[in-house]
Amino acid sequence: MGMMMSQKEAKRGQVMELLAAGKIDQKEAGKMLAVGVRQIKRILRRYRTSGLPGLISRKRGRTSNRRLDETIRIAATKLIGERYRDFGPTLAAEKLAELHDMHLSVESARQMMIAAGYWKCKKGSVISVHPMRERRARLGELVQIDGSPHDWFEGRADRCTLLVFIDDATGRLLQLRFEPTETTLGYMHALHGHIVAHGLPVALYSDKHSIFRINAKGADPEAETQFGRATRELGIECIHANSPQAKGRVERANQTLQDRLPKEMRLAGISDIASANEWLPSFVASFNRRFEVVPKDALDAHIAYPDSAEELANILSVQTAKTLSKNLSFQHECDLIQVKISGTGVAMRGAKVTLHDHFDGTRVLRWRNRKYTYTTLTKSQRKTAEADGKSINLRVEKAISKRFTTDIKEHKPAANHPWRKMHIGKSATDSKTVIQQQG
Repeated sequence: MGMMMSQKEAKRGQVMELLAAGKIDQKEAGKMLAVGVRQIKRILRRYRTSGLPGLISRKRGRTSNRRLDETIRIAATKLIGERYRDFGPTLAAEKLAELHDMHLSVESARQMMIAAGYWKCKKGSVISVHPMRERRARLGELVQIDGSPHDWFEGRADRCTLLVFIDDATGRLLQLRFEPTETTLGYMHALHGHIVAHGLPVALYSDKHSIFRINAKGADPEAETQFGRATRELGIECIHANSPQAKGRVERANQTLQDRLPKEMRLAGISDIASANEWLPSFVASFNRRFEVVPKDALDAHIAYPDSAEELANILSVQTAKTLSKNLSFQHECDLIQVKISGTGVAMRGAKVTLHDHFDGTRVLRWRNRKYTYTTLTKSQRKTAEADGKSINLRVEKAISKRFTTDIKEHKPAANHPWRKMHIGKSATDSKTVIQQQG
């Protein structure tokens, strides 16, 4: 026999031998081969005509009718090598269809990338078993948040952090924002964007970062961070996960984003945080179309923020309480802040004011729900002012000393000076008195 038989074909040969010998009937042969009686008749006919070689598939050694056209394969491999060499097969197949109208299966792309040396099969990781938590039923019931530090711009800019807000029920990205580092004001900025776009969620699910909770031993259980205070005032529940696996939705999203987002920004020519933040909404829309799932309940759990935009910005700020001195000033981060008022300002002496630092870099001073203007003296400016004050005082002291230590004898009054006349007249009178006494 010129061609080796497969295990399936060998089994067919054994069954056909039994059937031809009359040891089994066609129905039993069909059960043994898991085919119908009509198929058994066709197989038996080929066996009687050609023997065992007739049972070998006639497609063996022939090119598949579904094989990818060689021209398309060469063109796709070239494009992958030029633009998507470091992409995964899934993302590469998506970009070939989206940007080049080449619709390949992920497996075809993978095989081409393996053959060209662009992709290596990854060794399976050890699977850790963690109890699964069922998704929430509605959009906005639980929003998982996290920061992902990474070289997002692939060396074209400094490393930075992507703040990620993802819905638990749908897997939908609700907010993405790049920040230099993971900070309170950065999360407040992202939460502000989320509230403006979607409304107030029921709860936020985060890790135990010091931005979200106070971790110091012996801390007051009622104490809260600036972010915790803001979410409490907004009526949003904050839940803190005990492990990364507990908030697996956002952790897996971070892995996907770290793979896809840098490549997408490279293709879009984006190399800085400001440009990336402007471009991110279009990426979020595309990502959600690809990965979002349908929730169990179609109702949205978000509610609209009821107050003004100014009040929302006021809540989402870092607030610092200060006490005014008698000259209506206070120190803050090595700066001296002086309140500017039109009247005497006696009522504000010792007042408890609040300094609001906003995520847009502005700073507002408030007392009794009113804004007040102020001036700021930095540490260097204060040193300069003190130096100027000392030099002025020194010059005044020297002038005073010069005035009261000058020797009076060195000053000769004019000839017609009243003091000189009084002195001469007095002397003459005294002389006349002495003569009279002597006479």
